[in-house]
Amino acid sequence: MADAFFTGRRPGLAMFLNAGDPPLPVLRDVVLALDEQRVDCLELAVPFPNSFTDGPVVRRSATRALANGADLDSTLRFVGSVASELRHLKIVLLADWSHTVKPRPMSWFLDRVAAEPVDGVLLHGLPPRLRDEYYDDAAERAVPVVTTCYPNSASEVVAEAADRAGAYVYLVARYGRSGTRSEQDFTELRGTVAALRETSPAPIAVGFGVRDRHDVAAIGELGADAAVIGSAAVTRVEHALDERLDPVTALTTFADELTRP
Repeated sequence: MADAFFTGRRPGLAMFLNAGDPPLPVLRDVVLALDEQRVDCLELAVPFPNSFTDGPVVRRSATRALANGADLDSTLRFVGSVASELRHLKIVLLADWSHTVKPRPMSWFLDRVAAEPVDGVLLHGLPPRLRDEYYDDAAERAVPVVTTCYPNSASEVVAEAADRAGAYVYLVARYGRSGTRSEQDFTELRGTVAALRETSPAPIAVGFGVRDRHDVAAIGELGADAAVIGSAAVTRVEHALDERLDPVTALTTFADELTRP
């Protein structure tokens, strides 16, 4: 089991970024600055094209990251180069099964992850028939897993997510593509949060449609341990790059806004 996630303020804060957007030398400064601000977790994605769950903001980010040469090897090297300097921030590697893992055996991928100081792994798009193999192989290598479920997932899926989470459970607030939302009523998630809490010691993070401090506060009121900020953070990076501003300042300012009382 990894050191516990989200042990500070409630709710904690996780951010999603693509490795390589901003470019890795700048991203290093971002990571160190977020650590200084005691952001709890960075979901760092190995970029992949044409994600079926992502909207245009994250897709453009992945395109920029791929153009900057980011891939699994460079992402893992990046984590290895910065992890020893972090005092609070944890890094979860997000990888797409079809683009990053499928060409090789699952064991190969998890061996690579286990060899670096990654705090957890979240595998996107994994076929259900491979979940048991994934969970068992990750446990064998002591790689903490982020599991996922939805508020309308079948009870057995919620139970599996609760049982198999080694890092945290990511409760995806709704179906759809990232960066697009209608009015989000996070109170609808209260029952799922309670069901997960009854059966899992792992922290519960809620994401998808989380954009501002009011959303973060609403997630905290549900009893969840953390909020996950995805497209809204990537938007700050994109704006900074487009306007030739500093992505570090853009993201630290955003983190401060999200955690302000």
